[in-house]
Amino acid sequence: MGFMDRFRKHETPPEQPQLPVRLDQPRFAVIDIETTGLSPQLDRIVEIAVVTTDPWGRVLGEWSTRINPEGPVGATHIHGISAADVAGAPVFRDVIAALTQQLAGAALVAHNAEFDLAFVREEFRRAGWDMPAAPSLCTLRASDYHLPNLDRRRLADCCWAVGTPLTGAHSALGDARATAVLLAAFMHPHIGATPLAEHLALPEQAIRVRWPAEPNGAVLRDVAMPRTDNPAYTPSTAPASTAPEALVSMVDHFSLLDAVAMGAPESGIAYLETLAEALEDGEISDEEAAGLVAFALTMGLTAEDVTAANEGFVQALAIEALDDGKVSRAEKAELLRVADLLNINPKVVPTVLDKAEAAREQRMSAGLAPLPDDWSLGEPLRVGDKVVFTGCAAFDRPGMEQRAESLGVLVIGSMSPKVALLVSDGTMDGGKAGRARELGARVVHPDDFRLLLDHLQPARPREVKAPPKPQKAAPPKAATSAPVDLPEDVTPADVREWGRQNGWEVGVRGRLNQELLAAFVAASDNVPAEPHDGAPGPRDRAQTP
Repeated sequence: MGFMDRFRKHETPPEQPQLPVRLDQPRFAVIDIETTGLSPQLDRIVEIAVVTTDPWGRVLGEWSTRINPEGPVGATHIHGISAADVAGAPVFRDVIAALTQQLAGAALVAHNAEFDLAFVREEFRRAGWDMPAAPSLCTLRASDYHLPNLDRRRLADCCWAVGTPLTGAHSALGDARATAVLLAAFMHPHIGATPLAEHLALPEQAIRVRWPAEPNGAVLRDVAMPRTDNPAYTPSTAPASTAPEALVSMVDHFSLLDAVAMGAPESGIAYLETLAEALEDGEISDEEAAGLVAFALTMGLTAEDVTAANEGFVQALAIEALDDGKVSRAEKAELLRVADLLNINPKVVPTVLDKAEAAREQRMSAGLAPLPDDWSLGEPLRVGDKVVFTGCAAFDRPGMEQRAESLGVLVIGSMSPKVALLVSDGTMDGGKAGRARELGARVVHPDDFRLLLDHLQPARPREVKAPPKPQKAAPPKAATSAPVDLPEDVTPADVREWGRQNGWEVGVRGRLNQELLAAFVAASDNVPAEPHDGAPGPRDRAQTP
């Protein structure tokens, strides 16, 4: 699974090989790699493992090695491999002969096989070897048939679903072993879905494929990448950035099924998983942006596919954010920021939220009884209404709030013109009560509020605007590299106020958007800034290659 397994540390695997394998017997070769990045053309393999199995997934042998990538090792905090770990390791061309012995005559298997095999094929090409087009099986793609109801399809998710959860530290060999377990579950003749005939035929087909015994002479030297023994090369030791809590939660729980239902192509599942992993730290670096574009091309995705996948991803995050019935300011800010990072129209976000909210309100409105004939409390409370509490300690305020939210009434913390009423027992006369008087808002006693909940009415019809037209696909936007510093006499509150007056969507707390800061500083220096249209910041869009 390579670069996608960000949530696991890796340990040095035991030395291999161990069991002799007959080259003429039908078999699978399960591959896993660790890489310096996402692009087969720009990045390199730093570790590779092969687990050989029989046609039913029973393990016959194992082989693994670390690889000197002849340059930076990439993000050590992701794959757990440092420059020191590979300083004495062989380069890829020196292990091709041994690797070919493991792969020749076998059907190739990997979790996200297009990714792993693209890297292996590119390493063969660099070394001047011809890697044949051997039959292959992708356990990620096969999981759509064997595990159709999974929200996520990472290797850990699929293994957990077949009853073999991944625990502890793993290397490329550990992930290859886990993929072999998954393969065995998919190929079992009596447990789970019946193995597909096309998968059963792969080992026999693979025996007939001819693998080279020597290079073709066209050895390519990668002179553009600095070597690890170059004094000018200093491996990065910077820790991974801390992702915003709201984004971490949404990315961790979002559903691939929702993304596909919202228009993402089924062929883009692996791309969506890779995108989710790249966003775990809350940003998309320049390298990740370039790697995602290269990965999409490797997967054979068109520009339209990438656009649909990116929009489906954001919409799936929006659905996840609405899971508890309301979207916090932090969640909305992160949704808008992710939309901006992916170069899609941020106006998609409120449209999707409106649709999801309307659907939820419709479900919760079903079956509500009409008001009684002797109703005397005036305007009824409706599903989707917003209410604010103040005081009410003697009236089980937590219980009232919990019941209100379970019925589809949103309890929020401050008064605004959109709030339906303030629930107060008269014991508190602070800011909420004062703001309610200022707005002329309705104030009800807790006893009356309980009656309003008892006779809750269906939601008001919600007008949902049509989503904006899709835009041309573009590479995900990399994180702003140089932070903008505020002048000494300026506070964050000054920037927020300026931003609101100039059409920026600004939260009341938390970090300030770097593009907002840049625009503020430019305006302060009388430097013309790019026009703003209500999104988190100006959006420069480049065309996908």
